[in-house]
Amino acid sequence: MHKLYINIYKTFTAWCNSHLRKAGTQIENIEEDFRDGLKLMLLLEVISGERLAKPERGKMRVHKISNVNKALDFIASKGVKLVSIGAEEIVDGNVKMTLGMIWTIILRFAIQDISVEETSAKEGLLLWCQRKTAPYKNVNIQNFHISWKDGLGFCALIHRHRPELIDYGKLRKDDPLTNLNTAFDVAEKYLDIPKMLDAEDIVGTARPDEKAIMTYVSSFYHAFSGAQKAETAANRICKVLAVNQENEQLMEDYEKLASDLLEWIRRTIPWLENRAPENTMQAMQQKLEDFRDYRRLHKPPKVQEKCQLEINFNTLQTKLRLSNRPAFMPSEGKMVSDINNAWGGLEQAEKGYEEWLLNEIRRLERLDHLAEKFRQKASIHESWTDGKEAMLQQKDYETATLSEIKALLKKHEAFESDLAAHQDRVEQIAAIAQELNELDYYDSPSVNARCQKICDQWDNLGALTQKRREALERTEKLLETIDQLYLEYAKRAAPFNNWMEGAMEDLQDTFIVHTIEEIQGLTTAHEQFKATLPDADKERQAILGIHNEVSKIVQTYHVNMAGTNPYTTITPHEINGKWEHVRQLVPRRDQALMEEHARQQQNERLRKQFGAQANVIGPWIQTKMEEIGRISIEMHGTLEDQLNHLRQYEKSIVNYKPKIDQLEGDHQLIQEALIFDNKHTNYTMEHIRVGWEQLLTTIARTINEVENQILTRDAKGISQEQMNEFRASFNHFDRDHSGTLGPEEFKACLISLGYDIGNDAQGEAEFARIMSIVDPNRLGVVTFQAFIDFMSRETADTDTADQVMASFKILAGDKNYITVDELRRELPPDQAEYCIARMAPYNGRDAVPGALDYMSFSTALYGESDL
Repeated sequence: MHKLYINIYKTFTAWCNSHLRKAGTQIENIEEDFRDGLKLMLLLEVISGERLAKPERGKMRVHKISNVNKALDFIASKGVKLVSIGAEEIVDGNVKMTLGMIWTIILRFAIQDISVEETSAKEGLLLWCQRKTAPYKNVNIQNFHISWKDGLGFCALIHRHRPELIDYGKLRKDDPLTNLNTAFDVAEKYLDIPKMLDAEDIVGTARPDEKAIMTYVSSFYHAFSGAQKAETAANRICKVLAVNQENEQLMEDYEKLASDLLEWIRRTIPWLENRAPENTMQAMQQKLEDFRDYRRLHKPPKVQEKCQLEINFNTLQTKLRLSNRPAFMPSEGKMVSDINNAWGGLEQAEKGYEEWLLNEIRRLERLDHLAEKFRQKASIHESWTDGKEAMLQQKDYETATLSEIKALLKKHEAFESDLAAHQDRVEQIAAIAQELNELDYYDSPSVNARCQKICDQWDNLGALTQKRREALERTEKLLETIDQLYLEYAKRAAPFNNWMEGAMEDLQDTFIVHTIEEIQGLTTAHEQFKATLPDADKERQAILGIHNEVSKIVQTYHVNMAGTNPYTTITPHEINGKWEHVRQLVPRRDQALMEEHARQQQNERLRKQFGAQANVIGPWIQTKMEEIGRISIEMHGTLEDQLNHLRQYEKSIVNYKPKIDQLEGDHQLIQEALIFDNKHTNYTMEHIRVGWEQLLTTIARTINEVENQILTRDAKGISQEQMNEFRASFNHFDRDHSGTLGPEEFKACLISLGYDIGNDAQGEAEFARIMSIVDPNRLGVVTFQAFIDFMSRETADTDTADQVMASFKILAGDKNYITVDELRRELPPDQAEYCIARMAPYNGRDAVPGALDYMSFSTALYGESDL
């Protein structure tokens, strides 16, 4: 017999005896001992654990063939195809056919059921060997022949499972005989694995027989099957723990991000709600600039954080549903709805703050204008009243002649006329002071004090004027010479002088306008004033003519009056000087009005420029929002196609950002120009900002929804056709295209898909149970993602608490508890410590010191109790 057959012969004989020994028998010669079929049938009964048909006990050839056929039929019933192996060859002692039959039996009952990571038979056994020997130096298992010649592979398998049986560190690669014999002896003595191979034959053969090596190695696999079960159990536990650890990290990340965002909102809202006004325009302008920096620099990153928070929350809930874990409930006050409520409060405060800023700036502008006007009018009035009290208190009439008395009386009448003319100015000063008080001017006390002083002085002037008139009228009865010409001059010169002073005051009056129409109104009024100048000049000439006539009379009649007018202090020189000043102020006023008209034209250009852009950007944002809504409910292509389409769409939207920035720049120019109204558009910058932020958030949410659908589809094994069918059913009942279904719409959708939900109490209870699954936060709506999860969750192949509990039981050696040492031996370090930190002590009657309760821990992983 060929040497190769000899090795196979020895191996197969040893393998058969390792099983026949359990039945109390042995074989020495395969082809002889199996010829009658009796021991062959016995071997099959031992290795399969099943009873075969009753054997024939006769010694005739026909009896032997019948027994062998029964054995072959049993092998065939196990799905094994016997090619060219017949009962006659076995009965005739054909060695080759008998060894082939034994190899077929070994493959079916010792090797075929070996499976490692979805491989089977030879590949599974090889992968198992590679995994177990990977940590050992000088061992590289690539096949079932030359990889085992040096014996280190056999020793490594034994040492990996029973390290106390072999001192692996003392083995040498250059001593294969010692290595092989050590492994064979230890396996036979301690592992009950018969010596199926001969060390000298293996070393002396260029390529050991693959069947012999596989047969022998399979005995090691079965001997260590208990350890293999423990490894499988450990792998399952590691997988479950990894999911929990990842989910817990996502929960921690959500809690931190939510806390940070809420803290930022909590800090920001008091700043936006602070309405403490400033006293100066510069300080309020700085507040406005700070607000612009907030909108441009500080808020946009928080908008992205809020959107990312919602996306992370949805992704976490999807992962929890896919891993059969309970929904995540954030800490009190950190729900997505809480974030949205806080954000709404922030935006409300933000809107009110900007409106307050602009109103304050407008108020301060008005106050500055009024304060300057008050100071100007007060200065003019105070200049006019200077010395008037002393003049009214003179006693000059007591020693005057009749003509002098008459002159004093006429002069006093002219003063009264002048005093009456100044009444309007005093009333204007008081009105301006009152308006400054009503607008809460910061320097109101000094304004009030000055106004009160003017009013008190005015009252005193009135009293003094009345007292002097009474004195002069008493004297007038005695002195009746009146110089009519001087009196006429005084009466006409005083109003004209007052008119000129008023004209000068109006021409120098500051003005504030906000529209072209307002500046055009001022320009029209100025043109009307200029039209009155020729008549005023005629009045001036007439007044000067009166003075000239007085001079002629004085010269003609040699009146000793020294050329002065006793009834007024207004001289022709003063009238001419003021008239010339009025003429000089007119072109200056023309220039100021022209400059303001140009500024208002520029403001109008800014309004039109902003309006033109806003009227394009606003509808564009609305259109994009509607298109995103349509994309999210349509079913064009696969989910990956939809995702790519949405990402391209998102890119096109992000590329539109420069237009938003440009509009922000135009808006800043409008605010800096103190433009408060714009009739060219209904869109404000606030509308555009909110719309833009909603657009970015909506496209990001829609992309996340499709990603979660892909995640669900892949995890649940949903086909594209099923996904399209789900989408079509959902869209049919989503009649308002909101992307969600109300409870009644959802119930109708379920009924259309074949769910039996009646209107009785049982049907209502079943529907309530389903709603608690698809709407755990009780928002009253069902999203498409929750709908998909529900449709697929009951058919999903997910880990369960019972499976994890069974895996721990294997690691614990069938005990009701597990120890710290067992966890650290069977699991990776980080996951072992994870379990140790969370497992409660085991308190059963069979407990030992340090025993841990893996049963309560397993149920807690799936939300059935608390960790």
